[in-house]
Amino acid sequence: MSIRVTHTHGEHITVTAPGGTEILRYVYRPDPDPFESRKPYAHPLRTLAGRTVTGYRPNDHRWHKGVQMTASHLSGHNFWGGNSYVHGRGYLPLPERIGSMRHDGFSALTAREDRFDCVEDLTWIENGGAPWAREERGLSVHSVDEEAGAWALDWSIRLTNLRDEPLLFGSPTTAGREMAGYTGLQWRGPRDFTGGTVIVPGSDADADDAGKLMGTQGPWLAFTGEHDEVDGHSTLVFAHAPENLDERRAVHASHWFVRSAPIPSVAFSWAFFEEFALPPGESFAYRYRIVVADGAWDRERIAAHLAGLPW
Repeated sequence: MSIRVTHTHGEHITVTAPGGTEILRYVYRPDPDPFESRKPYAHPLRTLAGRTVTGYRPNDHRWHKGVQMTASHLSGHNFWGGNSYVHGRGYLPLPERIGSMRHDGFSALTAREDRFDCVEDLTWIENGGAPWAREERGLSVHSVDEEAGAWALDWSIRLTNLRDEPLLFGSPTTAGREMAGYTGLQWRGPRDFTGGTVIVPGSDADADDAGKLMGTQGPWLAFTGEHDEVDGHSTLVFAHAPENLDERRAVHASHWFVRSAPIPSVAFSWAFFEEFALPPGESFAYRYRIVVADGAWDRERIAAHLAGLPW
């Protein structure tokens, strides 16, 4: 049996596992509310057993939608969605700062028996309508392993500055709020993952306290939660491609934004503590991997599985 890919033109792409479970829905149809920073997102993500491991428009942050590429502070604009952090004033509803990401089309779509790949072209548009950046986004679903109870989603970005001045990438922390450096590729977990367990490689830290891992660095981070209604856990593993952590190749150092309470969320933050500038006409690129697994995986099982998934 093979995976099945369905493209509903103008709306979304779904990937269904051999067992019949829809494991990924990538939605590129524009969202209705500009305040939520309209952009494509992946929701739902499901395990092979059919358990949903993403949240969508939760009542605490309506702009959180599964897995999505974001930029919370970009040259004074907000491509994250929702209230904007202003130092000394806190979070404010500033709709005039909210940008969007326009889907321009797919330059490649390939579905094989065991793998789906696509390349999406997007334009990042500031609130006044000016195009600020061009993005080439890659998505790949692969390594669907029924025996292991896991599959993998690769997500890449190559972003080019279209302005005639630098783009400044930051976060609430670079704007003055301590230890809130969220930006970049972000996952919002389902409500029942609140208080879940966070694991990193080679760490003796208390994995039940995600706060101890906020702002740290590492090749991967895993989040395990226990579901409501069914007796079971699921694990998501967030992994960097090797070049992301190479200071000679990456445009800027990456750190983990991670919370398990009061909300479950992980972001590959590319500007946690310091801003970085992207000059006019220049580009940067990152590659990420998310492994979606049934069960509560421990550190050893996670490391062994990642070792079997070469980049």
